[in-house]
Amino acid sequence: MWTSSCPCDMACTASVSQNLVGKASLPSTNMRCTRLGPPVMCRETRKPLVITAMVESGACYLSVKHKHQTSKLITNAVAVKDQPGSSSVAAKTGHELLLFEALREGLEEEMERDPRVCVVGEDVGHYGGSYKVTKGFAEKFGDLRVLDTPIAENSFTGMAVGAAMTGLRPVVEGMNMGFLLLAYNQISNNCGMLHYTSGGQFTIPVVIRGPGGVGRQLGAEHSQRLESYFQSVPGLQMVACSTPYNAKGLMKAAIRCENPVILYEHVLLYNLKERIPDEEYVLCLERAELVRPGNDITILTYSRMRHHVLQAAKTLVNKGYDPEIIDIISLKPFDLYTIGNSIKKTHRVLVVEECMRTGGIGASLRGAIIDNFWEYLDAPIMCLSSQDVPTPYAGPLEEWTVVQPPQIVTAVEQLCH
Repeated sequence: MWTSSCPCDMACTASVSQNLVGKASLPSTNMRCTRLGPPVMCRETRKPLVITAMVESGACYLSVKHKHQTSKLITNAVAVKDQPGSSSVAAKTGHELLLFEALREGLEEEMERDPRVCVVGEDVGHYGGSYKVTKGFAEKFGDLRVLDTPIAENSFTGMAVGAAMTGLRPVVEGMNMGFLLLAYNQISNNCGMLHYTSGGQFTIPVVIRGPGGVGRQLGAEHSQRLESYFQSVPGLQMVACSTPYNAKGLMKAAIRCENPVILYEHVLLYNLKERIPDEEYVLCLERAELVRPGNDITILTYSRMRHHVLQAAKTLVNKGYDPEIIDIISLKPFDLYTIGNSIKKTHRVLVVEECMRTGGIGASLRGAIIDNFWEYLDAPIMCLSSQDVPTPYAGPLEEWTVVQPPQIVTAVEQLCH
């Protein structure tokens, strides 16, 4: 049902061999398809890379070399980062941004690049959005491309679907992701299925984004995690950003994608700061990120829980454990290649999520692992999720409903013994 799902078209759907590009082949390259923008520069030598694409038996391969080097054939359209997490971005170059500023920069660049990109939502115009992601856009792009709407999620989401059918590329902002439940019919029956039900006559290049997750005493209705609601809808892609670096790259990729994409942003990560490259980059929507390599256990996580896991990892390392941490990023579809390679090495899996336990992402991920990698497991898969209760307003009770770093440490100790 999906059309070409990656901005570099053939890269995401490429089959890959067992050899991931690593330290020996591309030590510091921020790889991306040359079709996406200006030439790729090596961050170590600051010299351009020569990149050629080749398709063989349905797989996309990229040949990468410096002017003074022989070529190395790699099977990834996006190079695997050899440093833990997104800190692999060169520390001495680029510029520092908060996560919401990185989202704004990515959206602004795409609106400048493509006049079909527009933004619709409540207070996205002259107010600049509830978390200032569209600040200054109304003055720069005008009221027709940055459209303030009434408080009617079903109406403006349906309008965005119609705009996408006629050639525009709308970005729908939900003031809070929980409010988008009012547009569930438009997102599921229209966004997800129109490409199929129209016999391929229409594509729906819509991005649906906004703040979600458990904040700090926002109450039950403002603490929704909608990934569990939408994961079963055919035709939708879902990604969750966790750092300024991947927030910008995923925003740009989602806008260029021909499929409807839901971009989940956690309300407590908007003020997270990181240095990102000055050069344009676009991330793959279907690629997980190896945050920390390890050998003892695979910890799969996403969004805010990535940072809880990293906090727990400090304690685990001091106790002699060597966890491998993967930010799955793509909630639908899962990057089973990256996940599977890790499981084949560690043979133990812990899933950490903020989603609900019943019907959550962790449950789907656990099922996918059992179906595909059962013979590699030496222990049962453990999943740490939020409790199946409405999120309390009281701060201490709210903390009890969400996974905390000490619980992660305890779970790893149990699985490794």
